[in-house]
Amino acid sequence: MDAAPTTMALPRRGLRRAVLLVLGMALFLGFVSLGTWQVQRRAWKLDLIERVDQRVHAAPVALPPVAQWPGINAAQREYLPVVFQGRWLPGKTVLTQAVTELGAGFWVMTALQQDDGTQVLVNRGFVPQEQRAQWLEAQPPADGAATVQGLLRMTEPGGGFLRTNDPAQQRWYSRDVAAISSALGLPRAAPFFVDAGLPGTAAASSAASGWPRAGLTVIRFHNSHLVYALTWYGLALMVVVAGWYVARYERRLGARAASRLPPHDEHPPTTP
Repeated sequence: MDAAPTTMALPRRGLRRAVLLVLGMALFLGFVSLGTWQVQRRAWKLDLIERVDQRVHAAPVALPPVAQWPGINAAQREYLPVVFQGRWLPGKTVLTQAVTELGAGFWVMTALQQDDGTQVLVNRGFVPQEQRAQWLEAQPPADGAATVQGLLRMTEPGGGFLRTNDPAQQRWYSRDVAAISSALGLPRAAPFFVDAGLPGTAAASSAASGWPRAGLTVIRFHNSHLVYALTWYGLALMVVVAGWYVARYERRLGARAASRLPPHDEHPPTTP
């Protein structure tokens, strides 16, 4: 009575094994690929950190020419020490939310116009929260002329601190260059900004005597690629272990099914 159902279950069991095998291989290859990608990302990140460390301690250079602005990226120019001149533009200041070693407060972002008519947003430094109104209304020096040394930084679009920038209310949670330039009416603004003050230099130290406090740039790169790689490789190993258990279980099922099949030379009894 059990032979026929057992025989009919064999094709279904074979199909199930094939599906499990394909699924297991797909998961294994996918996890290994993701792990390998993270290893490659880690190598890229370590190389970037080394290049930036060498770059930030180099002598300041002139700002990249306007023709190069569209192609500027973090890998090549982030934290590049620069020096340039211009005139502060009155009424072209915003304060963006900041948390520094001095506590919570704001970055003072003011537009500096160069002789060629282009504008560069300069992070003049940090001020505490109680000085917000004072610096929103503050005007640059009468002559407006300034020479800025600092680090070239890339824009921070969108917002920050889980909040979106609100130009209408003058609430800025990130240094979004495009949005700030639009709100301030800067038609020829650079796509980057500059943190005034070079960390570890006399310029940064002298700024410590007043506000805004420059030279507080923190050079930090998020680098958890090794953890991610180990996670993906660990999942690939789990797939192998799970596949071994499934294969052993399937072999046991197959052995039990085979034990219930009649011998090939056995024939059902016939009546005379």
